[in-house]
Formats: sequence, C-alpha cells, structure tokens
Amino acid sequence: MCCNRGEIAIRVFRCCKENGIRSIAIYSEQDKLGLHRYKADEAYKVEAPNGSPVGAYLAIDAIISIAKQHRIDAIHPGYGFLSENSEMAEKCRDNGIIFIGPHPETIIKMGDKTAAKTVAKECNVPVVPGTEAALLNKDEAFDWC
Repeated sequence: MCCNRGEIAIRVFRCCKENGIRSIAIYSEQDKLGLHRYKADEAYKVEAPNGSPVGAYLAIDAIISIAKQHRIDAIHPGYGFLSENSEMAEKCRDNGIIFIGPHPETIIKMGDKTAAKTVAKECNVPVVPGTEAALLNKDEAFDWC
C-alpha cells in the first residue's frame, strides 16, 4: 500500500508492477478520480476525520485498519504526509505490517536536527559547520554570528 497520491504513488505502483508485487492505493473523497488510484491494482477510500483531502492521507488508524482488513503486509509512506511520522512506523510495527522506511526510533532521532547532526558526526559523516547546540532565541543567533 502506498500512502501518497499523484506522481509519487504512481512511481511506487510502477515499481511494484515491474517486480510482481500487488499494489494498493488509498485516496480521499476529493481524489476519487486521481490517476494514482487507477494505476494501482486496488484502491480504498480513506475517510478523513476532518473531511480534508490531506486528512485522509494522515489518518493513521484508518490506514492501518484498511491494511489489516485487506491483508496488506507492507506500507510505503511516500514522501511527506506519513514518511517522517514515527507514530505511523510504530503502528505498522505493532500491527505486523512492514513500514517501508526508517524505524520509529530513527525517525524520532533524525527529526531533531541537533541530535541528527550529533549522530552524523559520530558516524564520521561530514556536516555543515555551525553551532553544537540549538540556539534558543534571536539574541543567541546574533551572538553566534
């Protein structure tokens, strides 16, 4: 299942087809005629809690429910929406669904830019020079410059 729409989802579905993998799209009411829906082998509507089209692609519990109901074993979050959401990765893991992306712990750690920079340095990855700690206000930023 791909939790995205548009060109990103279409690329995921093409890759699935080329590798003999069944593909599933989700869509909001507003995207019911979206091309991504027709490029997948199957498509399921997600009800957004707030009725917004974006809300459907962020409705973690509804998405997990669809995956379980249709015996979907892996979810690709696409880009944006749920790709950097540790809760989605964790709920997939808790429900025996493969999250095609980082572990929840990695998402949490990399979401904090200061922590991510520290991890990169520990792994000998070059980083852009800057402060070692987060700057808390504009005065600290001016002082650092």
